[in-house]
Amino acid sequence: MLLGLMLLAVGAAGYTLTTLGADFLPKFDEGSVQFDVTLPPGSSLEASVQAAAAMDAVLRKRQPAEVLHWSRRTGRAENDEHAEPVNSNEYLLSMNPAAVGRRAEFLRDVTAELRQVLPAAEVEAEQPLDHLISHMLSGVKANISVKVVGDDLDVLQRLARQAKAAMAAVPGVTKPVVEPLETVDELHITPRADDLAFYGFTRQQVADFLQTALKGEVVSQVLDGRRRFDLVVKLRDDVRTDYAYLKDLRLDRPSGRGQVRLGDLCDIPDAAGGPNQVKRENVRRRAVVRCNVSGRDVASAAADVETRVRAAVPLPVGYSFEFGGQAVAQREASRRIGVLAGVSAVGMFAVLAVLFPSARIVLQILTAVPAAFVGGVAALALSGQTLTVAALVGFVSLGGIAVRNGILLVSHYMHLMREEGAPFAPETVVRGSLERLPPVLMTALTAGLGLVPLVVGGQKPGLEILYPVATVILGGLVTSTLCEFLLHPGLFWRFSGRDAERLAHPTADPL
Repeated sequence: MLLGLMLLAVGAAGYTLTTLGADFLPKFDEGSVQFDVTLPPGSSLEASVQAAAAMDAVLRKRQPAEVLHWSRRTGRAENDEHAEPVNSNEYLLSMNPAAVGRRAEFLRDVTAELRQVLPAAEVEAEQPLDHLISHMLSGVKANISVKVVGDDLDVLQRLARQAKAAMAAVPGVTKPVVEPLETVDELHITPRADDLAFYGFTRQQVADFLQTALKGEVVSQVLDGRRRFDLVVKLRDDVRTDYAYLKDLRLDRPSGRGQVRLGDLCDIPDAAGGPNQVKRENVRRRAVVRCNVSGRDVASAAADVETRVRAAVPLPVGYSFEFGGQAVAQREASRRIGVLAGVSAVGMFAVLAVLFPSARIVLQILTAVPAAFVGGVAALALSGQTLTVAALVGFVSLGGIAVRNGILLVSHYMHLMREEGAPFAPETVVRGSLERLPPVLMTALTAGLGLVPLVVGGQKPGLEILYPVATVILGGLVTSTLCEFLLHPGLFWRFSGRDAERLAHPTADPL
């Protein structure tokens, strides 16, 4: 009866595990918030400063009750690893510890208010560490990303907008954002091959001339005390921006005989445009739609996003979707941990088979693993947590602890039969169980009491990773210890008689 109840509990725990939801990592509580405010492409630094004033006014109304202080970073330098234009603004806010419990409400209200005062801007809210983890995992600053891969930028943008509309209908995700790709004014100077050959120029010579004229060339250095300044030769600013004048620039002919107008060598249209940015991944162009998750787990939200996008957006030939973010990392990590757990189970079986050369006895010892699984799942469900990589690590650790207690119990049964000559009888099993009760309970209590502070105070900043690990192990210790003394003695008595006698009294070696 007890074995049947345990099997039912394992089945119920497996079903419960599928309903918990899954995240890559637990939700962090850093006491800070990051707002990304992205203005339309091509916005000037002055526009970002004006938007910052509106943002400051919104936050100032909540200071100091909810926000202590904040800082802003607009754009990133050209040589930065993650260069950003000046239309990209990042705000880092330090929240009042007294308002941390209202974080979700604060984010929702501030985001809605910012979208009202800055209707043309894309506003995203996330915690800084979560933001960095998402960026490291997929190169996108969001929990969920949909990358549209192809060749034509116009087609990529059309597909991205369709994907955005499909993602917006998924419950539990924030407003999707498409990476901005707009046509901006450009100066296109196209050399004509026939004219270059006629006047004896190469493309490189024309390119070097234009680079010196428009960008400048360092020809020397100026010393001012300890300081050094580059001496740059280029056109004056007023001439450099007069594109109609560029046609009349003169180039010395390579032969040294006179000069040639730039307009006689190149086509310089009065108006031209091009994309403000072209991003590639694996040598192919891509457009990204991203969103964060609010009020649900990442895995289920990402699954809904993938289903809806694939159903709503037909792809032309040569284009494809790549779904990334924390959900993909969670699936890969879970798969890897599952494979390693299976290898560990096989290894435990092999080691136990050497210690107890009986498949029945080894399998009885390993029943502690599903019993511990029941407690771990129950602890996650009661504490309202989702399945994370940290929780999976807790399950793996829990299996070793549970099996160790089973080894202590069975080895003592064998000791009584082998060393003290006790017969294989109910009295021997009861005696061995009672004698092993104190050490097993002390082992479980020692580990459990050490984990209680982590479980009780697991919501504090800095304990987010340890909280699910401690919760799983503590819950599993309870059920595995109960299994140790309610199930194992009965299994040993019912199914291990012949093997126990053989192991306790092996046939004498004739030599």
